Amino acid sequence: MHQSVGLIGVGAFGEFALPHLLPHCRVGAYDPHRDLSALTETWAVVAESLEAVAAKDVVILAMPVQRIRETCRRIAPYVKPGALVLDVCSVKEEPMAAMLEELPDHAAIVGTHPLFGPQTGADGVSGLRVAICEGRGGRLDCVDAFLSQQLKLTTLVTTAEEHDRQLALVQGLTHLLSRIIVEMDMPMLDHTTETFDMMMKMVESVRYDSDELFRAIENRNRFVRDARGRFFDAARVIEEQLSRPMADPD
Repeated sequence: MHQSVGLIGVGAFGEFALPHLLPHCRVGAYDPHRDLSALTETWAVVAESLEAVAAKDVVILAMPVQRIRETCRRIAPYVKPGALVLDVCSVKEEPMAAMLEELPDHAAIVGTHPLFGPQTGADGVSGLRVAICEGRGGRLDCVDAFLSQQLKLTTLVTTAEEHDRQLALVQGLTHLLSRIIVEMDMPMLDHTTETFDMMMKMVESVRYDSDELFRAIENRNRFVRDARGRFFDAARVIEEQLSRPMADPD
């Protein structure tokens, strides 16, 4: 792959993705909130204007879902015919709708969600999973091939609705549980069990995720509200059960 890639948004995930992309393509990057000069000294990436980055062969929107629609409106005049635009958001219905509605019809669109991040992918991404959704333009197979053959990821082809329905439980609950445990501010403990250590590994994998990401996972997926309600209902049932005295055995 020797296409030019425009990376819009160089936060934690955007920067994490760079060493995996650069062996395969030329990358131009833009971030309205970050000085990229230090990054360009570390990696063979060029800091460019939004207009220049949006005119690449492939445009990656690596930003919170809250910013996708406005960004699509801004780059729409510069996206060239035949370009591929994709996102990496943790939810899929909302960003897919924004890309389909705001970007020109001559742009192919694919939604992606890497089911890992800088912490879980720190030792390499081979074998990790990524969900991909067809938008328009018939480029899903090309994206699938690049992700699975070049980056060695395990691809899961799905729809935006099915993705969000499943991730309401997969991410909605794990991030909620982790945030609650972090809020408890537990001290360092010596007498731990393997089960407790597994739970804390889950917590550590998302502990440093931004509040913006947490809110996107919890509030921008229409299926999460129901999952969260079921969780708290179940917690109240268990609390009520524990408050009752146990019946004496016969």
